[in-house]
Amino acid sequence: MSTLTLSNIRQNLSKFNFNDLSIPALVLLIMGMLVIPLHPMVLDVLFTFNIASSVLIIMIAIKIRKPLEFSAFPSVLLFATMLRLALNVASTRVILVSGHEGHDAAGKVVAAFGEFVIGGNYVVGFIIFTILMIVNFFVVTKGAGRVSEVNARFTLDAMPGKQMAIDADLNAGVIDQETAKTRRAELAQESDFFGSMDGASKFVSGDAIAALLILFINLIGGLAIGIGQHGLSLSEAGRIYSLLTIGDGLVAQIPALLLSLATAIVVTRVTTTESMAEQAGTQLGNPTALFVTSSIMAILGLVPGMPHLVFIILSAASAGLGFMVLRRSAADGNSPENLAAAAAALPEQPKELDWEDLDQVDLVGLEIGYGLIPLVNAETGGQLMTRVKGVRKKLSAELGFLIQPVRIRDALSIDPDSYHIVLKGVIRGRGKVKVGREMAINPGQVYGPLEGTPTQEPAFGLEAVWIEPSQRDHARALGYTVVDAATAVATHLNKVLRDNASDLLSHDEVQQLLDKLTAKSPKLVEDLVPAKLSLGVLTRTLQSLLNDGVSIRDMRTIVETLSEVSARTQDPEQLTSLVRPRLGRMIVQGLVDDKETLSVMTLDPGLEQLLHNVLQQQGQGQSMVIEPGLAERLFSALRDGTKAVEDLGHSAVLVVSPAIRPWLSKSVRHRVSELVILSYGEIPDDQSVKVIHTVHAESKNNEVRR
Repeated sequence: MSTLTLSNIRQNLSKFNFNDLSIPALVLLIMGMLVIPLHPMVLDVLFTFNIASSVLIIMIAIKIRKPLEFSAFPSVLLFATMLRLALNVASTRVILVSGHEGHDAAGKVVAAFGEFVIGGNYVVGFIIFTILMIVNFFVVTKGAGRVSEVNARFTLDAMPGKQMAIDADLNAGVIDQETAKTRRAELAQESDFFGSMDGASKFVSGDAIAALLILFINLIGGLAIGIGQHGLSLSEAGRIYSLLTIGDGLVAQIPALLLSLATAIVVTRVTTTESMAEQAGTQLGNPTALFVTSSIMAILGLVPGMPHLVFIILSAASAGLGFMVLRRSAADGNSPENLAAAAAALPEQPKELDWEDLDQVDLVGLEIGYGLIPLVNAETGGQLMTRVKGVRKKLSAELGFLIQPVRIRDALSIDPDSYHIVLKGVIRGRGKVKVGREMAINPGQVYGPLEGTPTQEPAFGLEAVWIEPSQRDHARALGYTVVDAATAVATHLNKVLRDNASDLLSHDEVQQLLDKLTAKSPKLVEDLVPAKLSLGVLTRTLQSLLNDGVSIRDMRTIVETLSEVSARTQDPEQLTSLVRPRLGRMIVQGLVDDKETLSVMTLDPGLEQLLHNVLQQQGQGQSMVIEPGLAERLFSALRDGTKAVEDLGHSAVLVVSPAIRPWLSKSVRHRVSELVILSYGEIPDDQSVKVIHTVHAESKNNEVRR
């Protein structure tokens, strides 16, 4: 039992991270120094550690290439400041209690610093210490605090613009989702860092003030205690306590000055790929500036009364540095790397084509003329990127699968104000918009004309007028729908993508939908693909649903239905007809009116029976062909009926028998795009239905043919 217990203890200790105790141990050490009297030898160790840690921090600050590489600096600055103040409190206690015993009462370090700076003259020592305090507080600390405040303010102000730039790159396909996520995290971390630095700089300024107060407390308190309690003379007490006070102040003030300088270095760093030393060496090593400096120093050295030797030496040193920089630049120009770069810049011989020279076409693209570039530039207020992202998000939610990013690029081959919507390398939509103007669209009923440039709304072909932004309120009062150029383009893009949703769904998207469904219903997916249906058949079935305008959000119901009916047929169109009734409630919900009533059109019974007969004669799997005159009258009657129903404020819905619905839906898809065709079986049993129109299309001889 004991062996098992020891084994468990060893195992737990092996998993324990002792680094987790470092910060709590430091906090306990600081609290102990504030309360417990320390031996002078312990003070020597802690003062030395304080100086070493300050030097380490400033060396790290000099070496970093961007501020976020030292993101722990605000917290480190806080603990370093608290450690130094705790040391001040501990040393003050020792000075006031044991200072009468001599210079070594507070340890060797304090005594050594005091004797070295004072050098036998207490007034000079006090003045030097005061100068150090002034430099630290009024120069370094105040400057670093101001820079931290400005950085924090500018970083927060620029954050929305930077986030929009990341979104723009993501929408344009320049970066992927993972890179965008990383950049957003870096942006948030940068904002938090400079906000923390703004607060951390107050620690430094407060520390400088505290050091000055501690100086006077040590000096005045020491004199009072030495004279009043220990019977020292004024001169003796002044000599002892001045040395101890100045020594203690210097031991604390030098690390404070180093930390203040480190703070200033961090907040004034400009993000580059070079450290501060590399950056300064590259930019200060200017031969022209060095030669001009050498000339000025030489001229000043010739002025009577000047120390000629010093100026001449500095002039020669500046000139020598200039020649060294020129020689190094020439050597770098002849280096193998630069020679290789120069060779690469020379015109190359045409190389043979390979497969890498062939680019894949973008699934979705938006080509814009150079006049529309301001719509994309977020820095000038362009909203097109945001609008496109909104279109993708909305369509993805409605259709049930992720719409691929839209690649936006400028095209010099098209008119400046024109744009092309491209799907799989083919132009599927064109339009023209005017930057800086707004489009007033006539929705069908307006109460007056508008002054402007007549045009046509690109998405639906409605009459419109380009107006000045100042006319927006007047146009809306007249009943016009007013949109800006970016919204007009986004609306057109939305329509094109919706009308061609089936082209946007491929095997990859279907597999991702299945993977998402597998996370919740693994057995359901496993039973269907590939056991009963192949991925290709499932993809074509889903594409057929999208062609009919049916969302595929309810993948669970779709997969369940296909699992049940897959034994009957493997034909995607027939599978679509079998799935639609199970999705009937979702299909109908967007077609009902405010009273939850479905207003529909129906075919004349004779016409519907005729279409049934033709379908039975031609058989399944063949395209039904009817007499051209009858077809024309049928489609014309459907268009007229659609317009009449829409004028009444209802959605145009035609209800037919399940047998003829697939053919009729495919036939009218591009002739009467506003018409939705349902079968009787797709309407839920509890749905209220109202017939408001009957379609008639009599034929003289009712001829049909194959």
